[in-house]
Order: sequence, then structure tokens, then C-alpha cells
Amino acid sequence: MSSESPPPVAAASLSADPVTGELQNQSSGVNSRVKLKIEHLNWDHSFVRELPADPLTDIVSREVLHACYSRVFPSAEVDNPVLVVWSQSVADIIDLDPKEFERPDFPYLFSGATPLKGGLSYAQCYGGHQFGVWADQLGDGRAITLGELLSSKNQRWELQLKGAGKTPYSRFADGLAVLRSSIREFLCSEAIHSLGIPTTRALSLVMTGKLVSRDMFYDGNPKDEPGAIVCRVAQSFLRFGSFQIHAKRGKEDLDIVRMLADYTIKHHFPHLENISKSDDLSFSTGEGNDDVVDLTSNKYAAWLVEVAERTASLIAKWQGVGFTHGVLNTDNMSVLGLTIDYGPFGFLDAFDPSFTPNTTDLPGRRYCFAEQPDIGSWNIGQFALALSTAQLINKKELNYAMDRYGTKFMDEYQAIMTKKVGLPRYNKELIGELLNNMAVDKVDYTNFFRLLSNIKTDPNVPDKELLVPIKAALLDIGRERKEAWTSWVKRYIAELSGTGVSDVERKASMNSVNPKYVLRNYLCQSAIDMAEQGDFEEVRRLLKVMERPYDEQPDMQRYARLPPAWAYRPGVCMLSCSS
Repeated sequence: MSSESPPPVAAASLSADPVTGELQNQSSGVNSRVKLKIEHLNWDHSFVRELPADPLTDIVSREVLHACYSRVFPSAEVDNPVLVVWSQSVADIIDLDPKEFERPDFPYLFSGATPLKGGLSYAQCYGGHQFGVWADQLGDGRAITLGELLSSKNQRWELQLKGAGKTPYSRFADGLAVLRSSIREFLCSEAIHSLGIPTTRALSLVMTGKLVSRDMFYDGNPKDEPGAIVCRVAQSFLRFGSFQIHAKRGKEDLDIVRMLADYTIKHHFPHLENISKSDDLSFSTGEGNDDVVDLTSNKYAAWLVEVAERTASLIAKWQGVGFTHGVLNTDNMSVLGLTIDYGPFGFLDAFDPSFTPNTTDLPGRRYCFAEQPDIGSWNIGQFALALSTAQLINKKELNYAMDRYGTKFMDEYQAIMTKKVGLPRYNKELIGELLNNMAVDKVDYTNFFRLLSNIKTDPNVPDKELLVPIKAALLDIGRERKEAWTSWVKRYIAELSGTGVSDVERKASMNSVNPKYVLRNYLCQSAIDMAEQGDFEEVRRLLKVMERPYDEQPDMQRYARLPPAWAYRPGVCMLSCSS
């Protein structure tokens, strides 16, 4: 690995623009995209620098007390590692030159086998509620952060390897990951981003060349699978559980809750550091003249409200595209409002509000599609309780944040559903009846909304032709159900007729919010099957398709098809928490 320093001339000719923060090429006088070699990435390790560390340096599974992280190093073994797939758009946000992916040592650097120059690796300590029950310490059991970068846009980005080896938080696990779960994580991170939904990102996926034993179905039949490591990228991987663990440990750790909150606000919510009274952030709780929440007087309360609203907005966006996370434990909830930790996720095929992609969740379906909004609220409540325990907020502020979650979710969800059906305003009855019809007939969620834009606002269309534009989504329905759908389409056309919007305009608008392509589980599985045989082209092709989910892509129509029969077998449509 080269240890050269940046060329002196290049370093001297770059300076930050005082407004945008972007690096400017002073020699040419024009802004140009900075493209750096791996050795020249701009590291700035604020998390390690500003927060308390675990005094021990071993990786023995143990309780880590009074610390936000443990210093550890990647330890996954590799044998001729191979770069499977990478994301150019993620390389761009960290200023990495695309030519760096061609380096023969790239798979070694981004599997952790070769240390990154300037990196400072650690695993984060956190706890969490799992399926509604406090699980105590969890932490990064198979994820190791390589360090933090500052980009030319003055954005902070954390690089993290998932599957890089044991940490003090690994408990009884090996700290490794397999190819199938790594492909799912990589592809869904990028697919969710392209849908316009906040998420952690994925820079690269490296196959280690070693085998990892996994019992996929927990049935006592483990098998060896190819090992792999994803490099995840996010502005922070802090979770609700990062704060909960210290609040739960009592008096000695309450100062850490405050330290961690101060750190998070300073680096990720800096606009809350200097709130002034002129910001007019005082709100009546409706409980009396004296019951007013003044967010300008408590930055922690203002922060909690923003976290609540970001979370509500995130889950509303999931509901809009039919995405089910599958494991909404509090340790899987980002304080930045990002989709984080892709395990047994699933996009709705046949519309079923009780759908869960998680076999572990089947008995109670706590995390099914329809329950996600309420679970988000419950999780925000647990996060707020941690801040309250540390005396950062009072009860009135906690209750106000909970109210803001509910209001924000409904506002966003109604706005999303209104756009999906191409109306200028929310029609509760019409949309409610539509979703009920879709559930009764198990209509494909993605394909139906895409087809709906083909409906014409012509009141003279004969009844027998009304369903033609959406016929491909209405499979095997009898006469009674056809009548129900015909009745709904008539009311829908009547509603559209009063908008004054042309069919062409409406179709374009609807298609901009109703994706043609989503990362269905069977598509992932097809790519996984080929990759396990050494053919990575399907993984790379699927990434390209999912980067443009709202475009027609005429040559890629097969990726919008309904799932085949084999897609419903165990291990494809449903997975376990550890998948």
C-alpha cells in the first residue's frame, strides 16, 4: 500500500469556499469535483476524540461500562478477496476517485485486511429493546467503524465494515457476515436511497474468499457459505439504543447521555446550538394557559422533536413505497432518521397490511407493514424516556414530542398517498376504499400504483372497459370484485375530472412518486444465486436498475414482473433476524 503524501502543489491550490464549504481549485479559479486517492482521504475522528472510550482493548465478549465505544481492529480472515460491486455515487460523496476501485489492493483495504492510512477503528456500544423487551447491552457485534471523513462539502461521513470480525459486543457470534446477507444490505441501501428515502449507504462489497458457517433456519442444519464484507457509509450510525444503554445503567452513566446528546447536536444538528427566541418555537400543549413548550429554552427538547419528526417522515415514506423493515428494535433506529440495518426486509408484493418478512416476528407480527407507524411512535417514546431519565427534558416536552411524531406522520403519509393517486388534496374515503380493495384481492402494491396513472379522465368510457388500464394488476377476480373495482374507478374518475389537470401531466406526476422498480426479495435471491457461483453481473445490473426506480427502462421490464412461484419459498420471501 502506498504511503505517499498528497502532492504539495495540489494541496496548496485548494481552499474551502466560505459559503458552500466545497474545495475550490485556486489555480484555475473554478470549482471542480475533488477526487482523492484512498491515502489522501480527509480523516477527522470526532467520535473517538470527544466521547469516553472503553479502557480495555481485548475483543473478549463482555459488558462494556461507562464508554461509548471500544477500540478494535478488523480481524476477518481473507484469501484472495474479490470486489463484487461498488457504488459510484457513494464514492462521490466522500470524494473518492472512481479509479481507486481498480486498485488490486482495494479488496484488502475494504475488507479490513490492510489498515487504511489515517483510519481509527472502533465498535460502538449501545443497547436496545428487541421485540418490545429490554435486551441490555447489544453494540456493534459484527460492525467495525474505520473512522470518520470530512468531505470537500464539509460533510462528516463514517465508514463502517459489516462482517469484519469479533468485537467485545459479539456475544456468542463470530462477527462475520455471509455473501447473501451482504448483497441484500448493499443493494437495498442503494435502492432505498434512489427511491428518495433517507438511509445509510453502501460503498463496496468484498467477498473474503473464506467460508462462514450459518444455520439460516435455526433448525440445527448449518452450512458453509461464502463470507463477505460491506463498507457502509453514513453521517452517523448513532441509534436510539446508543442513549438508552447509558440511561438504563443509572446515575454513573447519566452524564454520558448528556455528553452523547451534546456531541450529536454539535456535529449533526448544529442549527439547534444557538436557537434564539426570535425563532418562535413556543407551542401550547392545549392543557392550559401556562402549559407551553418553549423549544428555544431547551436544545435537547428541540432535538427530540426533530428526531421524532424525522422518524415519522421516514416511516411515512416507507409506507408510501410499501417497504417493511422487519426488525424495528430500538437499536435499529437512527437518531438521524435514516433507514438502518437491512436484515429481513421486504417490499410488498401482494398487498397485505399484516405482511412481515421476518420469521422471528411471525407469532405476533409486531413489526408487520401496518404496525410500523405505531412502532415508530413506541420507539420514540423509549428514546425520549432515556433523555428524560438523564433530566435533559421534562414530561411536558416528552409528551409534545410524541404529539409531533403523530402529527408529522399523518401529514406526510396523507401527502404521499395523495400524490400516489394523482389528486390535489387528500380524500380519506376514496383512498381508504382503494387500500381495502387492494387488501381483499392481494393486489401487487408497486405495479398497481404504477398502472393507475393510465386511467383516463373520460366519464364516457364504457363500464366493461374501465378496468382495462389496471387489468394487469387485478388477477383472478370474480364478478363481484370486478363490480367493486368498477364502482371505485368511476368515483376516482369523477374526482380526477374536477382537478383541471391533463392526463399527461397527471401521469408524469404520478410516475415520479410511484416506482416502476423496487428491490423485491426474489430479485435479490436471483442475484445471490449467481454470485455464489462466481458471477457478479446480476448484482451489478440490479444495482443499475434500482438506481433509476422511477424511469421506464424499456430493456429492463423483467425486473418489474410479479414474483414467480419459487419466490415464496422460505429463505426468499421471509428471513430470520440474523440473515
